[in-house]
Amino acid sequence: MYTLLISGLVLFTSAHAASVALTNYIVGSKPALVIVTTDVPAAVKATVARLYPGVKAVKWEKEDGNYEAGLTHNGKELSLVIDAKGNVLETETTITESALPASVREYVAKHHAGKKIKEAAEIVDAKGKKTYEAEVGGKDLIFDEKGQFIK
Repeated sequence: MYTLLISGLVLFTSAHAASVALTNYIVGSKPALVIVTTDVPAAVKATVARLYPGVKAVKWEKEDGNYEAGLTHNGKELSLVIDAKGNVLETETTITESALPASVREYVAKHHAGKKIKEAAEIVDAKGKKTYEAEVGGKDLIFDEKGQFIK
């Protein structure tokens, strides 16, 4: 009985890992490592607590040596990229498609006809520079503060 249970668990875990790897391959992104709170430096956790007091449900990932905190605050989905010393490198806030600059929506309509914007976000880096991200057809398109296509 236990052998069957363990075999099923191994099969499920392997299938999930293959699914994540395939998704990362298709989307072209580097896989992020989901980590538990105990593996997050105190300075990183303190930054999130200071900026978003009272937020308890934080999903942590480690990517490129930094820490990404995914959370919901005041009804908005946010992710923060924070270095090990607790410095915020980037804040990404999910926004509605209508909150994107009109030029972003026009670019998508012209260059990706028939495709919809699946997700939209406003990104602010450590220097206060704002960019926009629109996920279209499984790819993230990046636009500058004025809504002009970057990549």
